[in-house]
Parts: sequence; C-alpha cells; structure tokens
Amino acid sequence: MDWLIGPYELAMFALLVLTIPVQRFLSRDEPEMRVRLADLLQEIREKGYWWHIGLYVAMFIFKAWIDHHNEPMKARVGGYTHWIYEIEGNWTATLQETFLNDLLTDVLSAHYLFMYLFMIWFSPMYYILTRDEIMADKAALNYFVIYLLAVPLYLFMNVEVTSSFIPGVEALLYHDAFTLDFFTTHDPMDNSIPSLHIGLPISLLILNRLHCRSLGISIKEWRHREFDLFVMANVVIYAFSIQYLGIHWVVDILPGLLMAIICAAFCHAVQPVVRLRPENGWASLLPDKRQTAVALVSVLFFSGWLVVGAVDGPGVDDDLPNYRFGQGDVNLDTIEVHSLWDPVNVDVVNVGEWPVEVMLVKMDVVEPHTSRGEIDWDAFASKGDVRVLNAGEAAEFEVLTESLGDVSFVLMQLSPGDPETPTDGVGELRITSQYVDDKLIWSAVLASWPAFIIFGVSVEGLLYRSKDETATL
Repeated sequence: MDWLIGPYELAMFALLVLTIPVQRFLSRDEPEMRVRLADLLQEIREKGYWWHIGLYVAMFIFKAWIDHHNEPMKARVGGYTHWIYEIEGNWTATLQETFLNDLLTDVLSAHYLFMYLFMIWFSPMYYILTRDEIMADKAALNYFVIYLLAVPLYLFMNVEVTSSFIPGVEALLYHDAFTLDFFTTHDPMDNSIPSLHIGLPISLLILNRLHCRSLGISIKEWRHREFDLFVMANVVIYAFSIQYLGIHWVVDILPGLLMAIICAAFCHAVQPVVRLRPENGWASLLPDKRQTAVALVSVLFFSGWLVVGAVDGPGVDDDLPNYRFGQGDVNLDTIEVHSLWDPVNVDVVNVGEWPVEVMLVKMDVVEPHTSRGEIDWDAFASKGDVRVLNAGEAAEFEVLTESLGDVSFVLMQLSPGDPETPTDGVGELRITSQYVDDKLIWSAVLASWPAFIIFGVSVEGLLYRSKDETATL
C-alpha cells in the first residue's frame, strides 16, 4: 500500500507541531523566562547557538556514514546474539505474551517512533526557549557524545533484536505495512546494543542533577523540574516498550546506562570550555598533556582489542545461528543497497536440526502482507525464490539492486511441509552477506576513536581531577 506520508514524515510533523505547546506547558510557572518565537533568531545570535545547529548537521552526516559500515562489516565481525540469549533466555517472549494487546501495541509503537526523535530535538530547544544556555549546551552535547560512545559497540558488537532470535517474539514495531519501509531503509533494527533509548534520556537526567549540584540546590527546587519529570516518565515507558515491541534485550540497557554516566560526566565538565571558546580560542578545546596521554592509551588499548579480538573473532563462528524462529514465525534479514553495479552474495546455512524454508523477495512484494508483527508468507510465496534447507544444507543468493530504493529481504520460516517437525521445533540459520565494500574495518576503527578519546578523558578526570579537588578542600 502506498501511504501519502511515512512514519518519519509523520513523526517530524508532530515534532514541529508539539514543540511549542509542550515547552509552554512545562514552563507554565515562569512565563517571563520564555523566548517569544519572534525573538528566537535573535536569541540564537546572542547566545551563540549556531554551533548547536552545526553539531546536529554533523551528527546526521556522521550517522549516515556509520550506517554505511554496519552491514558490510558483519562478514568480518559476526555477532554475539547467542551470548545474550544464554544470559536472558526467553524472558522477552514471556513479557510480550503476557501484555500483548493491539491498543498497547499501537500506543507504544507511536511512542517509540516519535518520542526518541522528539527527545533529541526537544531537549536543547526546551532550554533555548526557557533562556538557559548552559543546559542548552549540555543537552546538545549529550546527543552528540552518547552517539559517539555507542559507535564501537554498534559496529563491532552486533546483537540481533529479540524478535529475530527468540522463537515466538513478534516484531510488533516494524513488521507492519506502515513502518516496514521506514525501518528497513533507515533503521534495519539489526543491532540492539546499546539501548540509546535508555542511555540518552538517562544521561540527560544525570546532567540535570550534576547541574543542580553545581548550583547548590536540590532537583526539587530546580526551575526545570517539570521537564526532568517529563524525561523520567519517558524512561519508564521505554524500559517496558523496548522489550514488549520485540526490539531490545534487558542486557542492552546496561551498556546504555554505563554510557549515560560517562556521557553526562564528560558533557558537564566540557560545557564551560565549549561556552568560553570564542574568548579563549580553538586551542582551549584541545586536551592538556595528561588528558592526551590517557586518551592515547585508551585509543591504543581499545583499538588493539577491536582488531585482535573482534575482527574474525568468536562472533564469526559459522556453526552458530544469528536467526532463530519457531512454528508460525516468519523472520527477515534486510539486504541493504550499497552498490548499483556489484551484487551482494548471501550465504544461508541451516545450522539447526529442523528443515526450514528461505526466500529471496523484494520489499514492495512483502510490504502489503505485513501486519502487527506478522508476515503472511503464503500471500506472496509464488513471487520469491523459495528453497527448502534440511539440517546442514546451504543456499546462495545473488542480490542485484537497480535503484536506491530496491531493497530485498531474505525471509525464513520452519518448513510447514515436514510432518516430523515438532510444535516446539526451532529453526536456526546462519546468514552472511558479502558486500562489495566489506573491508571497512580500518575506517570503522577510526570512527571508534572519538569514543575511546572521550572515555580516556573521562577516566583522567575521575582519577586525577577528583584528587586535585579533594586536595584543595
């Protein structure tokens, strides 16, 4: 079905429409501190908010570059979903089955799609519109820094979403006609660690408290207390929805929390330096000798670990599945568009015990037959290249793309024609896609350096700055 507008367009429209009403509601106790829309451009000029805009533009470009690395690198770094599954088991399946409800699915899907984008945009805008340039700086830095911190895990610690690995868990968010195109072309939902839906708002909550401590007041006395509660409420919703919708594992939350702590400490410390840059010059943004030394050690250590431990490491074991599914489940693996000239070679191996069916098919064929986490295989099976794989058998597909929107899927299910497959049988596949640009390891390591530098500078601050402060008391 052709929609007039997609999920992204709808979310962006709602974001723009709701920004002022929500900001006005949260700042209703201090109307004198509001910036009128007519004065917004002047406020941006006076407070020097141009770098905030540049930061977001740079982040958009950087994220696109990182996304370009993700799929091609999987042939060399593999994945670690089986490790997470050994820790958690079927917990997410139990949670989803317990609360499964169409209305709840619609509400949480809309919240997941919209609120994260809203939080990224609204956090600095709220502070700008309430005349708090310090917190506006920190909120903008928060998004930038926490994504930088996530890059090494995104690229080198691939973990599939729960709906791709736990039998019975439905992909409620993105196996739907309205959202399938958006998530397969913009966010394939194939890398769940860390959960920035938890990490980003938690980092902002920590920043709020660090700021209040620097002001010598409690969070309850802070003039932005309503906004803090707003962020807190959304964290609670996310903690449930990311599991209910078949996306994140519980374990995904832990690195998100760790990154939130590092990000908040870094942004809180660096914001005064960034704010005074026009007076002190660009050199003031560079780390000092001790920070540089610790950051260099961090870069060398973690880069070495990525090259030696992650590349061609335990994640590429061909005997381990990266997709699992039960009776009635239909899973998909997205073949991204990276070249209009060179094919993508896809190797599919049945590493499980029971026969499975796999099919290569175009997205526009699948899209009309998806609804509420389910894909109707029989509705389009005649339009795809269906193959039956018994235990240990393999299939190869060659995917040629004709345009940037020419997205293909490898669909998979337990073979319904095999009477010996029990009702609790589990299909297990190892899918490896060989892209023409699958040797992006060195640029991926380079893209991870900012995270290692930030970590090193944060560690230096924890080890040395705190000692210096204690010595002066």
